[in-house]
Amino acid sequence: MKNKPIYVEISIKATIDEVWRMTQNPELHEQWDLRFSSITYLPEKSEDDPQSFLYETKLGCGVKVAGWGKSIGTHNKKDGSKTSSLHFGTDQKISPICEGKGYWQYIPTDNGTTFLTQYDYDVRYGLFGRLLDLFFRPIMGWATALSFDVMKRWIEKGESPRTQYVRVFSNAIVTVLFFFVWLYHGLVPKIIAQHPEEVSMLSSLTSLEGTAAVKGVVIIGLLEILFAVVWLLYRKKRHLLALQMIVFPILTMSALIASPSISSHPFNPVTFNASLWVLSIIGFLLATDLPSATSCKRTRKGDS
Repeated sequence: MKNKPIYVEISIKATIDEVWRMTQNPELHEQWDLRFSSITYLPEKSEDDPQSFLYETKLGCGVKVAGWGKSIGTHNKKDGSKTSSLHFGTDQKISPICEGKGYWQYIPTDNGTTFLTQYDYDVRYGLFGRLLDLFFRPIMGWATALSFDVMKRWIEKGESPRTQYVRVFSNAIVTVLFFFVWLYHGLVPKIIAQHPEEVSMLSSLTSLEGTAAVKGVVIIGLLEILFAVVWLLYRKKRHLLALQMIVFPILTMSALIASPSISSHPFNPVTFNASLWVLSIIGFLLATDLPSATSCKRTRKGDS
């Protein structure tokens, strides 16, 4: 069964000419489009020839995918809308994409321009390639939608794409870090090891003793694991960061009350929680008004 084409649509408060310039100028295009690291237009032999270009996508560690593309036609309608068709592909075996076609459409509205794209591609490696595409296609759709929102914000608010992507990926790193911290501290010392110091501190802060204190530590561990899962699933990260800005000082004071001598231990709760508290504040500031793929429509009207 063939997968559905990728469709992304966004409304931008700008003229068609401005959106056209941002998308058709390769030096501007490569700045906001997450799918490309560089785009180079090739000289045209004549005005009637399609505009050919080369692109590169850096994957990290010196690995990159290079490909080719052609703007195979531009159509201007009487209502002021424009459509630019594209043919693209790559011969590199590292890319699951073999060859594809799509278009960009620019539609004037009362508030600016509706900018949309739809594209599809063939994959290599037969059945394995089609299975791989079940994971790769959603990533491509997400990258396209995020890129569109980055461009929109560049046009409307003036924030450079580079700054936006720094904030987006910093937020992602913070998310993964806090997921790991809460998961590890809930699972390893409290559930797997049931560390005596964890049990002792809980006994000092409560009336629980013996088996009851051990069970209490396990319950706290489960709650921390649950909070780790919330970090992955809950979209409004600023709410979680704000909560942590309150929680970490409380946890630090509780640890010191339960065991004052712990402050002299290496890598103790005072320095550890203080670091996480400061990181929560930084993450809270960075996470303000982030670009998001959810800002775009991902299905065409009438599609189910």
